[in-house]
Amino acid sequence: MTEGAWNPDQYQRFRAERSKPFFDLLAMVAPCPGGQVADLGCGTGELTTALHRHTGAAGTVGIDNSETMLARSAPYAGGGIRFELAGIATFEPREPLDVVFSNAALHWIRGHRELFARLAGMLKTGGQLAVQVPANHGHPSHTIADEVAREEPFASAMGGYERGVPVEEPEWYAETLDELGFREQSVRLQVYVHHLPSRTEVIEWTRGTLLTDYEKRLSPALFEAYLARYRERLLPLLSEAEPYFYPFKRILMWARK
Repeated sequence: MTEGAWNPDQYQRFRAERSKPFFDLLAMVAPCPGGQVADLGCGTGELTTALHRHTGAAGTVGIDNSETMLARSAPYAGGGIRFELAGIATFEPREPLDVVFSNAALHWIRGHRELFARLAGMLKTGGQLAVQVPANHGHPSHTIADEVAREEPFASAMGGYERGVPVEEPEWYAETLDELGFREQSVRLQVYVHHLPSRTEVIEWTRGTLLTDYEKRLSPALFEAYLARYRERLLPLLSEAEPYFYPFKRILMWARK
C-alpha cells in the first residue's frame, strides 16, 4: 500500500467484503511449518496473523509503507510475527522466503514484470508466491475517478498526475510466472458480488482505497470538491436499486518455484 491518505477506519468499513479475497488466496497456499513468510502490504496486520497460523511459519514479517495502517499492528506482533515500515518495491527480506504473500497491494506498483521477477528472487526453491490484485479498473467507480482527476482544477493541482493501471490480464500473469520458472501455478479471474445498501456506498468503498491516491495530492478543500464532482458524475451511471449490486473483479494467483 502506498502512504498518504490511508484511513484504517474507512478501509475497514467494508471489512467482511475486503477480507473474503484474502482468505480465498490463503486457501491456495500450502503450509510451510518452520518456514519464513512475508506479507507484502499487510495494512493493520490483523490478517497477517491468519497467514502466520495457516502456514505454520517460524517467522512472518508484515510490511506496509502506511504509518497510519501500521499504527494498528502492535496487538498482532509477537509469537514469530513482526511488522516493518517499508515499501514493497524496495523491500529486501533478511533471508530467502518460503512464502511471499500479497493481498490487494501490488496494483499500486508499476512495472509488474520487474516486480514479479524481484518477488520470485526472494523465494527458496520450492517457495510459494501468492498474490491477489484488484482488476475492477473498467467499472464506472474507477473510470469516473480517473476522468474527474483529469478535469480542472484537479489536474493542475496534481501537476497532471495520471494514476494509470499497472494490472495486467490474467493470462499475462500465467505466462510471466512460467517464464520466471514456477513449475506449478494457478491463476484465476474471480468476480466478487457485493450487495451494498445503496449506490452511494460505492463512494464510501472507493474512498477507502482508490481515491486515497488523489486525496493525498489535493488540498482538503479541493478533495471535497473532487468528491462532489465524482459523486455528480458517478451516481447517474449506477442503478438506484437497493441493495446495490456491486461486482468487483480480482485476479488471484498462486505459484510454486
